[in-house]
Formats: sequence, C-alpha cells, structure tokens
Amino acid sequence: MTEEYRKEQKIVERNEFQKEKDLIKIIIKTKEEIQNANKNFEFADSDLVDYYIYEIKAHQAKLNYLIKVAKTKGINVDFIKDIEYRTWDEEVG
Repeated sequence: MTEEYRKEQKIVERNEFQKEKDLIKIIIKTKEEIQNANKNFEFADSDLVDYYIYEIKAHQAKLNYLIKVAKTKGINVDFIKDIEYRTWDEEVG
C-alpha cells in the first residue's frame, strides 16, 4: 500500500501593502470579466442569454463586495478605475 504525500508549502505572511495590491488586482480583473461577459451577452445565441445574464450579475456582486472592502481599507476606488493590471505590476513591483 503506497501513500502519497503532498508537498507542504511555506506560509508567507503578507504585509498590508501586498494585500491592498492584490485587492486592486482582483478588482481590475473582475471589471475585465464583467466587460467580457457583456461582450459575450451581446453576441450570445438565445440559449446562452440567461447564462450571460447570471454571469454578469455574479461578477457585479463580486465587484460591489470588493469595492466595499477597498473603501473600508481606505483605498481610493476612483484611482483604481484608470489602472491596468499590467501597469500596476510594473510601477509597484
């Protein structure tokens, strides 16, 4: 009888700046997902219209939650609107 072992990963503590950076990345990615779902909705066959409506609503609910979290952390949400995911990595990283 053989047993498989999973490799343990070291837990790395993240500082507040890294957590805020990740939150901003997730917000930007979620906004892009909403835009993609809207484009797909525009060109969807009748069978997929409901699917894309639910997908848009789900991403919008996620975005609303993330924005609320960002505001409680004092992150300027208007600042996020103009940042692209790649640009943020290049400037900060």
